[in-house]
Amino acid sequence: MNKKSVLGTKALQNVILDLHGCKSTWVRSVPIKETFDAETAWEGVVQVFDLEGHPTAKRCYVWSHSIVDSKKRKFFAVLQQGPVKSPQDAVKAAIVNEIRKGQY
Repeated sequence: MNKKSVLGTKALQNVILDLHGCKSTWVRSVPIKETFDAETAWEGVVQVFDLEGHPTAKRCYVWSHSIVDSKKRKFFAVLQQGPVKSPQDAVKAAIVNEIRKGQY
């Protein structure tokens, strides 16, 4: 998939800028299907971005999903650091965080 085929790249770059304070460059799209107890916990496409000038991370994984009973979307921008080393790790970390906050 080339950069021109990625919908919303600019919007996702703005999410990274807002949440993490740095510019980014799109790298690729990665389809992810995360399951738990044989059930699909989340399925979608994670966009991978290289970061410019972030103090601790060189890469960020970004995606969104619709909010129930709303036209709005919730955006996730998870840095590649610590235990997060891949788009799959980023999705798992976000799900765990949402469960801890009681929002999943």
